[in-house]
Amino acid sequence: MQHRVIVLGGGYSGAVAAGRLARRLDPADVRITLVNAAPDFVERVRLHQLAAGQNLRHRPLSEMFQGTGVRLRTAEVTGIDVGRRTVKVKGAAADGGGEELEYDTLVYALGSGWDDHGVPGVAEHAHEVASRAGALRLRERLAGLEAGRSVVVVGGGLTGLEAATEIAESHPHLSVSLAVRGELGDWLSVKGRGHLRKVVDGLGIAVHEHADVTGVAADRVTTADGREVPAAVTVWTAGFAVHPLAGATGLETGATGQIVVDATMRSVSHPDVYAVGDAALVMGPGDKPLRMSCASGVPTAWQAADSLAARLTGGKLPRTPMRYFNQCVSLGRKEGLIQYVTADDRSVNAALTGRFAALYKELVCKGAAWGVANPLFRMPVRRRRIARDATEASPVAGVRAADVPAADVSA
Repeated sequence: MQHRVIVLGGGYSGAVAAGRLARRLDPADVRITLVNAAPDFVERVRLHQLAAGQNLRHRPLSEMFQGTGVRLRTAEVTGIDVGRRTVKVKGAAADGGGEELEYDTLVYALGSGWDDHGVPGVAEHAHEVASRAGALRLRERLAGLEAGRSVVVVGGGLTGLEAATEIAESHPHLSVSLAVRGELGDWLSVKGRGHLRKVVDGLGIAVHEHADVTGVAADRVTTADGREVPAAVTVWTAGFAVHPLAGATGLETGATGQIVVDATMRSVSHPDVYAVGDAALVMGPGDKPLRMSCASGVPTAWQAADSLAARLTGGKLPRTPMRYFNQCVSLGRKEGLIQYVTADDRSVNAALTGRFAALYKELVCKGAAWGVANPLFRMPVRRRRIARDATEASPVAGVRAADVPAADVSA
């Protein structure tokens, strides 16, 4: 009987996990099903480009996984019963009330969406770039604005910087501003902050520092110190929140709602479940949780897929590194910033800037997309048979986060 593996979510982490499992395991022994709500893979790291008016390459999952043995199911996940090992999904109208899929091992990769932090007016009036649908709504709104109208991007992290600079570059007729809680780029090195300020000023972006936004209306944002900033459009980029489904499953989750995993990405409460990407609470160097990002998500997918394959085939558990190397920031199409960081993601006094940094970031994005779009890496694969005496209950005692030195994580 085939071992049934269901991967939930076809983003970077889920698609990489499914493809890696397909390279490692013999399809005669294992049936891999990838469940995703949409038929296409979305380059989430480029959604600010889509929102600004650029077109992204169409990437159907059916084409990407053709010939790999991975079965695709376009459906929305509506429930998980970890006791019965079933996933409830709802697809096209023909599915009626939905159906249940049974699994032996579940890989949870449903990721995250935008987080309004409960700030009044955000859900009603702000736009987001954490989803393709949200980016398209923002794209349409920006395209309809008259010259001189104001766009306020809330959030000074990587997403906020990329969204503000991309919009300002693509829509020079609009008045773009950026509201940040602290100082602009205050986590960057001196060189990084200087270059960021130069690019922002060059694009005419007004920066509101120490601006803790406490309310969003249809025509303005309000800060904790009483400032009111006019905003025909507000773009909210102040953090991500995980999909709420995990918290309703019975899986052990942390304060953020992420699934608590061990060093092999296996749920600490349910050994037949793995979690990867933004959905997983993964401890990195310095015993600090990895931040939600594509850079963190892909190595967790490697670790989970290789760990599952090792347990099923009786192999040795892998040791994928989980450390940071740099943060890659696009600042429009012509400028970029590559900030080098310590293993635990603290900036060091080294950075690449300018066009070379923009090219570097573009190569990182293309490389990540190519890895997802080519699950078998266009090379012969050696798929292993399941060891009949291997079970998912293989002991993992002694496998600690400190035992798994982690891979370079960038961007």
